[in-house]
Amino acid sequence: MVKVGQSASRANLRRDCQNDIPSLSVFPTNLGWFGLLGSESQLVSVWIGHASADEVRRAALRHLIEAGGQREFVLGDWHSELRQRLERYCLGERCDFDDIAVALPRGTEFQQRVLKITRRIRYGETISYGELAAKAGFPRAARAVGTVMSSNRFPIVVPCHRVVAAGGKTGGYTSPQGISLKLRLLALEGAAER
Repeated sequence: MVKVGQSASRANLRRDCQNDIPSLSVFPTNLGWFGLLGSESQLVSVWIGHASADEVRRAALRHLIEAGGQREFVLGDWHSELRQRLERYCLGERCDFDDIAVALPRGTEFQQRVLKITRRIRYGETISYGELAAKAGFPRAARAVGTVMSSNRFPIVVPCHRVVAAGGKTGGYTSPQGISLKLRLLALEGAAER
């Protein structure tokens, strides 16, 4: 077992993931420091736009404690192909993440539907909170969609930055850089203002 903050060999990483100790990849991008937390073959959480690697590690530890009290993860390159794809995405390469298995949090049917529909929003496209609510079968639930987006644990992989407010306004974004990161992501993708 590896304590928070220690590195692990690939063999130890595989063994620890099999023992349900999640693995954390932390890496720099031109959009800030990113983190990928995974367990076995599923993505558990993504952090984007942090100022330092330590910030990502602290965020991962907070997440683990809040999710069930676990206080350990393995530092390693949990999913090198996903990391590389995210690095290329941050440099402006058109990438999709449809094939990445995510451990969606338990939630209501509405929350599950919203996340699944959000996952299908294509690169460079946007949809309003109201339109997303209607697609999920709840046409009057635009604010509830905003709540689901603000608690999305998989930014970019579940592209909540592509969900915007009505009338072409950007809407909110939960990240250390806030709305400025959402604007950078939309500009990176060439998503036109509505």
